[in-house]
Amino acid sequence: MSTSGIEAAGATRTVHFVLPGDVADPAVPSGGNVYDRRVCQGLAEAGWRVHRHAVPGEWPRPRQGARAELARTLAALPHGAVTLLDGLVACGVPEIVVPQAGRLRLAVLVHLPLAAETGLAPQEARDLERRERAMLQAAAVTVATSPWAGRELAERHRLAPGRVRVVPPGTDPAPLAPGTDGASRLVCVAAVTPRKGHDLLVRALGLIGGLRWSCICAGPLQRAPRHVARVRELIGRLGLGERISLAGPLTGERLEACYAAADLVVLPSRAETYGMVVTEALARGIPVLTTTADALPDTLGRAPDGRVPGLLVPPHDVPALADALRRWLGDPALRERLREAARARRRTLPGWDLTVRHLGKVLQELQRQPLKAAWDTKGQM
Repeated sequence: MSTSGIEAAGATRTVHFVLPGDVADPAVPSGGNVYDRRVCQGLAEAGWRVHRHAVPGEWPRPRQGARAELARTLAALPHGAVTLLDGLVACGVPEIVVPQAGRLRLAVLVHLPLAAETGLAPQEARDLERRERAMLQAAAVTVATSPWAGRELAERHRLAPGRVRVVPPGTDPAPLAPGTDGASRLVCVAAVTPRKGHDLLVRALGLIGGLRWSCICAGPLQRAPRHVARVRELIGRLGLGERISLAGPLTGERLEACYAAADLVVLPSRAETYGMVVTEALARGIPVLTTTADALPDTLGRAPDGRVPGLLVPPHDVPALADALRRWLGDPALRERLREAARARRRTLPGWDLTVRHLGKVLQELQRQPLKAAWDTKGQM
């Protein structure tokens, strides 16, 4: 690329962000969508010229129409453009995106490795792994949302350390949650999918049916309909229909009211590269019961005095989850200690301004890099 071309590409702070088509759909809230929207907003407020390209499709396995739309979108971007792609869109279709690595400055934001989604058939997981590797090895930069995820992606896809940058989500300030009675209102905010572990939670709650509790599960119900049906069947079989509510997606004031009533937030995930629900709870001073899967212990973190603001159990372990719930419900002193730790941890949470600042630095560095026109992207699939 000529010097004048590099100068033209870097003349203004401009980024093209390729997003899933449902990024702003209130019916399918997710941590990834929140992250995408917040950094778009924050970069614009920081003076970046942000061009959003939301591409509808069943990512990461799009149909032909979505594939063609993505190809048209990328082909229309100006030569040398800094292009940030949500990994859900990019990583399943390297045959569409990788050929653009010679003319665009590509960064891929990975919220979750594709093959890490729970419930995939082994052959499908291997294919998604292969596709994601081809994409990330061709991209100039991979953006991960936690240190754990950064290490995992570098090792999984044999990426040089300098090619992976960690930009964790921020947290919005929120008022302290008053709770209900200090103990019995349990809240799980997550899409009802196998990875989030609602089936494990229902089974654990079935083991403590003699105690006083109620549980609201707030999150989309259409992403894994067969799994939702199994969870509903399990709730009915255990006789918990009056105590566990699958409330569907909650946003805005309804979500705030749900958090305000929460005494304990529960996230029984089988896998998690960050877990934004954890910090959303801590921002309100609510203790969290979650698992030791992946990045969750780091996301939960510690208060400045070293106390953990919640309870951690092994993933997949229903008896351990039930025992932790039993301890929470039966020990007022434990509940008070965890609330104090959560309120102290609340004061240490970084805001979205830090996320935007770090991502902006990554994009500026990418903008200054020469195009990798000499890269041979053949044979990476």
